[in-house]
Amino acid sequence: MTVFFIGAGPGAADLITVRGRDLVARCPVCLYPGSLTPPDLLAHCPPGAKRIDTADLSLDQIVGELVAADRAGHDVARLCSGDPSIYSAVAEQMRRLDAAGVAYEVVPGVPAFAAAAAVLGRELTVPTIGQSLVITRVQARSTAMPPGETLAAFAATGTTLAVHLAINRIEQVADELLPHYGADCPVAVVHLATQPGQRVVRGTLGEIAPKIRAEGINRAAVIFVGRVLAAENFPDSYLYSAARDRSEKFRDID
Repeated sequence: MTVFFIGAGPGAADLITVRGRDLVARCPVCLYPGSLTPPDLLAHCPPGAKRIDTADLSLDQIVGELVAADRAGHDVARLCSGDPSIYSAVAEQMRRLDAAGVAYEVVPGVPAFAAAAAVLGRELTVPTIGQSLVITRVQARSTAMPPGETLAAFAATGTTLAVHLAINRIEQVADELLPHYGADCPVAVVHLATQPGQRVVRGTLGEIAPKIRAEGINRAAVIFVGRVLAAENFPDSYLYSAARDRSEKFRDID
């Protein structure tokens, strides 16, 4: 049998992939994060499916349920918020499933930063303004950050940042980034992207912290920092330029 780690998307039930939805609909066991999974998504579970809310379970308890389902001959839909490739805690689950001899497969989903960028109506890579994106977080009640992975280190490059799991440290984020980006650098915070209660707060690095406190936002938010958020007078991408050589030998070159 197989455990399917399925990216359930950023919150809206219709932002799961077709593949993910179809797997949920056929698996007799579904594990899901209760506080992050919309009820409409669980409605795709087949009749009589065993649904297990993992919100209050430890890692060992979660893996125990996955292994037990496998031993009983059941495929499992293991829903993860956003996309399993970032901040999903699937790596340690996979490690334990490997040790137990349980097969698994990963099904990608829409990550929160992509949904938040869509809400803003912004492309995060703009010609000559910003061509890179750093996805990171700050340390709070979580695993320590690796040496060198600091906001200041990333900010030194001037690249666009998407900061997760940091809204309760908004003052710290602003203080660490101000020397590198400047007080006038655009910032956008997207709270509950694609979900009921979605909010957007825009401002500059110098003013964003008090704005967030005034809004009372304290969870489920992505913080974007970078000049691309307000870019207007930039050249068109070379991708569709009339001057570009579109002969076969250059077809795959951007």
